[in-house]
Amino acid sequence: DLFVTALVAEMTVKAGQKCTAIRRAFVPADRVDAVVQAVSARLAKTVIGAPSAEGVRMGALASLDQREEVRRSVKALADAGRIVYGDPEQVEVVGADPDRGAFVSPILLVGDPERAEPHQVEAFGPVSTILPYSSTAQLIDYAARGQGSLAGSIVSADPAFAREVVLGAAAFHGRLLVLNEADAKESTGHGSPLPPLVHGGPGRAGGGEELGGIRGVLHHMQRTAIQADPDTLAGITGRWVPGAARRQTERHPFRLHLEELRPGDTIVAGPRRVTQADVEHFAEFTGDTFYAHTDAAAAAANPLFGERVAHGYLIVSLAAGLFVDPDPGPVLANFGVDNLRFLTPVKFDDELTVTLTCKQLTPRESAGYGEVRWDADVTRQDGQSVARYDVLTLVAKKESDQ
Repeated sequence: DLFVTALVAEMTVKAGQKCTAIRRAFVPADRVDAVVQAVSARLAKTVIGAPSAEGVRMGALASLDQREEVRRSVKALADAGRIVYGDPEQVEVVGADPDRGAFVSPILLVGDPERAEPHQVEAFGPVSTILPYSSTAQLIDYAARGQGSLAGSIVSADPAFAREVVLGAAAFHGRLLVLNEADAKESTGHGSPLPPLVHGGPGRAGGGEELGGIRGVLHHMQRTAIQADPDTLAGITGRWVPGAARRQTERHPFRLHLEELRPGDTIVAGPRRVTQADVEHFAEFTGDTFYAHTDAAAAAANPLFGERVAHGYLIVSLAAGLFVDPDPGPVLANFGVDNLRFLTPVKFDDELTVTLTCKQLTPRESAGYGEVRWDADVTRQDGQSVARYDVLTLVAKKESDQ
């Protein structure tokens, strides 16, 4: 039912005049007759005519010339198969003159997938060809003969089958929708593009992109790559980058309002020794008793550590304790951490130092605060970084306090 619904929708919406309409419908050979009957029954209920007429579900083609082009394409497709529903020369129309309007019946064909026509001839109208296959490998081969498609749909409740088809056919499609009962209600449909994503295929389909979201904006902007040293890049972009100069402020950066902060403002805090008692307390308090932190014998056998180590989240917590200024001030909240990576193990009695650097300022025009992104680099006594991440805070504007 999902397959039939998708196929009929793509044949009739906009009278099939869409680049993403379904032109080739691959069906297991033993189910072709059942699919033909189901699609034909659904198409028989499709009322064709003027969009203003009650009950009409499909309108005309773009022009009379387009209708003739569709008829020529259907003839070529029929030479490699047979028409099983519709008549390209006759159609019943509601509320309009069929001689003046570019109306055409939906046309369903069953074709021979070994012939070239079903894979190379596109009737840009309400026309689809059912093509039988007998194995997944054969299906993938047939799909590739289209030389590139914008979109494809795999209708199956079998994840193993879906995986095999996706891995085999993805290179020939800009987008693949795997449709089943689990996602059918939320699915945008075979022909609905995903604006933020690349939406093209190789070959005749091109490598196009939908112009939605940020992707659409970028097409209308000049984009230039800049190469420079870190200090110059920071000066040009207004964003601190690793390697650029840091400035330790007279006051704690958390005592500075948004307007007073500058990218590169830094605090270095520590050292803080990590003890066995710290690790054991953290394990008991949080319930994180992973063996690498609590079982000396098992940790010794771990090829990455060789002995018990501190929890990664204990390191982040201790780092916060080092750099946070506890008193009320411009910093209103910490709303997240980005790009957290634990780089080097921390063992008992290692000493931690954290370097917190103002990385980027993003004022909010409609609010009394803005966003500040901080670069956090936690190192141990030998200078090795043990954790790197971005701290995200909301910082009040000075004017909002007055």
